[in-house]
Amino acid sequence: MVIPWEPLRDVLMSNQRFILSSHVRPDADAIGSELGLAAILRTLGKEVRIVNPSAIPATLSFLDPDHKILKIGEDIKPEALLETDVHIVVDTSSWSQLQDVGQMMRRGTARRVVIDHHASSDDLGALEFKDTQAEATGVLILEMADALDLAIPPEVATPLFCAVATDTGWFRFSSVRESTYRVAARLIDLGARPDLLYRQLYEQFSVGRIRLAGCVLSRVTLESEGKLAYTWVELADFDRCGARPVDTEDLVNECLKIGGTQCAFIAVEQMNKTVKFSFRSRAGVDVATLAEQFGGGGHKQASGATLNGKLTDALKQVLTATREALAAPATPPAPA
Repeated sequence: MVIPWEPLRDVLMSNQRFILSSHVRPDADAIGSELGLAAILRTLGKEVRIVNPSAIPATLSFLDPDHKILKIGEDIKPEALLETDVHIVVDTSSWSQLQDVGQMMRRGTARRVVIDHHASSDDLGALEFKDTQAEATGVLILEMADALDLAIPPEVATPLFCAVATDTGWFRFSSVRESTYRVAARLIDLGARPDLLYRQLYEQFSVGRIRLAGCVLSRVTLESEGKLAYTWVELADFDRCGARPVDTEDLVNECLKIGGTQCAFIAVEQMNKTVKFSFRSRAGVDVATLAEQFGGGGHKQASGATLNGKLTDALKQVLTATREALAAPATPPAPA
């Protein structure tokens, strides 16, 4: 899909103050896209602030050594978000994922822009630039700059490479195509170091994280004739293992390594008495639609949702819905 970027030109050129935001619990695509877009806008002499509903995860702090990314309510007063000409949201189109940032957007009069690649979507009242077939929002940031003939500074190399590499599972997901590698090569030419970035992203685990992984993997359960693999994390597991909530990141992918699985999820008990679910699937099982049943969303093969209540009750609800999804006729993969 080719996005018509030209309507964005006037928004960028005729305004001076920009705020960039992304979803709660931002991942490398969210953070990388924000930092990459901010660097491009600053080459135009724009004033840019990055404000998110959540703090940057410690595992991604290497992307923001100068602490440019602010958390609303802690690093910046919520009312300060009203002092902007344009508010650009990247890597989400969901009000619920914007939380306090979204509340201030609703109050403000700034022009809204969305740059996203997720299937799930709300009407944010924004000028929307969306391609659900794109591998990562980071790819769209680079595409935008090219389409509008904007300068691409070397500062984009590391954050955008991490955005693309992580959202493609280090280039192994089915979303990867020839152009993905061309994007990667271009970012390497600009200075990205894949060897160092892989080490930063995937080889900095704590002992607590390894212990938590062992606990979680020992609970893996198969359902639906082996098509579904799932596991869960109890709140007490974090203290027992000396781990942190961020240490659950990517554990769900281990379930899909079991031969014959088509779908997987992990349920993580939260301190606020909710349960966070992360879904993954192979081609043919649409977990975005599954997550939307519970107020979440995402991609067809990677999505998430948060349910209120006890872990056991939430597991029952999600298991029922997942069994039904697996029993439904398979959806053929979309053409590349």
